[in-house]
Amino acid sequence: MANVGWLVVVSLLWGITNPLMKKGGQGIERTRADNRLFHLINELKFLALKWDYALPFLINQAGSVLYHYVLSSTELSLAVPVANWLTLLVTLITGHILGERINDNRNYIGIFLVVCGICMCVWDRSK
Repeated sequence: MANVGWLVVVSLLWGITNPLMKKGGQGIERTRADNRLFHLINELKFLALKWDYALPFLINQAGSVLYHYVLSSTELSLAVPVANWLTLLVTLITGHILGERINDNRNYIGIFLVVCGICMCVWDRSK
C-alpha cells in the first residue's frame, strides 16, 4: 500500500509539470535552420536554455525515474492505471489553473471514457 503513495507522488510530478512544459515550450515553432539536423539542434538548444521548460522537464524526468523504481515492486495491472488516471486528473487541474480551457465536447467525452476504462481496470483488479 505504501507504493500507492509513491504512485500519487509520481502522478503529481508528472501532472503538474506537463502543462508547465507546454507553456515553457511556446515559441519553439519559430526556430529555423537550413536543414533538419540543424533545425533539431536549434530546437534542443531553445528548450535547454529556457528555464521555464528545462526545470519542469527535469522534475518530470525525476518522476519517471521514481515511477520505474516503484514499478519494480508494484503489480503492473494496478500501478499503470492508477498513475495514468491521477496524472490525467492533476494535468487537467494544473492546466485549468494556468488558464487552459477545454472547449470541445469530444475532449470531455474522451476524458470520461478514459476515466471509465481505468476505473474498470482497478475495479476488476480489486475483486
